[in-house]
Amino acid sequence: MKITKWALSAAIAATCIGASAFAEGPIQNVSTDYSYYAQSPAPVTSGVANREQYSAVIPAACACGDSPVSNCDDAFGSVGCDGSVLACDGNGCDGACGAGAAPWTLFSKPVAGFTVGGWTNVGYHTANNAGLGLLNNGVPANFNNYADHVQLQQQWLYAEKVADGSNGLGFGGRIDYLYGTDGPDTQAFGIPNNHWDNSWDHGGAYGHAIPQLYAEAAYGKLSVKAGHFFTIIGHETVAATGNFFYSRQFTMYNAEPFTHTGALTQYKLNDDTTMWNGYVTGFDSGFEDNGDAYIGGFSRKLSDRSNLIYTNAWGRFNDKLMINGNHVAERGQLHSMVFSYAVTDKLNYINQNDYMYTEDAAGTSVRNTFSSIHYLLYNVNDCVALGSRSEWFNFSSGLQNIHNSDILNQTFGVNYRHNANLVFRPEVRWVWDKDTVGVNENGKSSQAFFGTDMVMTF
Repeated sequence: MKITKWALSAAIAATCIGASAFAEGPIQNVSTDYSYYAQSPAPVTSGVANREQYSAVIPAACACGDSPVSNCDDAFGSVGCDGSVLACDGNGCDGACGAGAAPWTLFSKPVAGFTVGGWTNVGYHTANNAGLGLLNNGVPANFNNYADHVQLQQQWLYAEKVADGSNGLGFGGRIDYLYGTDGPDTQAFGIPNNHWDNSWDHGGAYGHAIPQLYAEAAYGKLSVKAGHFFTIIGHETVAATGNFFYSRQFTMYNAEPFTHTGALTQYKLNDDTTMWNGYVTGFDSGFEDNGDAYIGGFSRKLSDRSNLIYTNAWGRFNDKLMINGNHVAERGQLHSMVFSYAVTDKLNYINQNDYMYTEDAAGTSVRNTFSSIHYLLYNVNDCVALGSRSEWFNFSSGLQNIHNSDILNQTFGVNYRHNANLVFRPEVRWVWDKDTVGVNENGKSSQAFFGTDMVMTF
């Protein structure tokens, strides 16, 4: 049965409207689980699926109560509410600007067992900063591609029930709906036949997407999800709530998948180690075959201050890829390693290194990439954090006649938490395109960008 965007939108709206009938009493400020900016595990299974082992950047909103450590531990692990960042003393967290208050949510309790929430992301940037046009079948999948407009980038709604296997077999699932200028870049663009949500565009820049729709089962330390879900590869995410910066890496644009359809297992070996293994039908497609690939990896806590995540993919990634009007069956390997280290209680360092090599059926190189990305993130106080991202992206493609092209990206940004729900992220970015392969506007070899956005969770 063909599912239209209107039917899915109506279903989500009905869920949200119907939820009010189950809510008891007025909407309250309660603890919630919004990814980068709050205390519980991230609502989006993203490029760092075990993101709770990362250092926090902006201290999490929390309510201490009488047990500050147990109630206020930060979801990212290395920096928690133990006195190092937030002063929890039984009387509440040291939350200037409201950062210590519990965030407001749509519903105080789950609806029929599902947590329902979302966020609104509004942004502005001064120029388009393109990808190389491979992943999105010749159209750069670069998110910030609607310059000089105040725009709704992400109006996001989700409903999720995490499968709990602690007391035997448990079941859950999740659906995400996105509308905005990030919608077209989040659709199932891996197969250019308008399947799943790939034709749900609205005007020149806006679109709808269903980036996740999966069921989940768990038993003990093992969980399995099956359906359409975000990749585990890389560090930055599709969701605005999952990143420090407003803009995203070139590595994510050009050398990582966004979504998969298939099955993925997660096994918590012990308190320090989590492992993933899965089978997917290629990259960035909905419920249609676009290849056969293995994805997997692990997350390992190395010390109280450091963590390592390694993920990889092998196989046929894009059977239906089109480049310059030609059909390309892309196959190969992709590796990503992300190391995080809490240098001090306020300063965090993150390093990501990716390598990808793919070729077509004739053995011609499709993508040969290497990238090294370095983050320094500094907590000034409960409300303000400063960040630097330095990226070197090296790209070659026999099909595009690009050889060892270096693209450099330096970004400086600020995160300002106005309250437990609202964060502002201004940034300035410089991009150097050594061989002018077209990532800057008008073929410029270097270009500066300014951008800012706000993220309001609910």
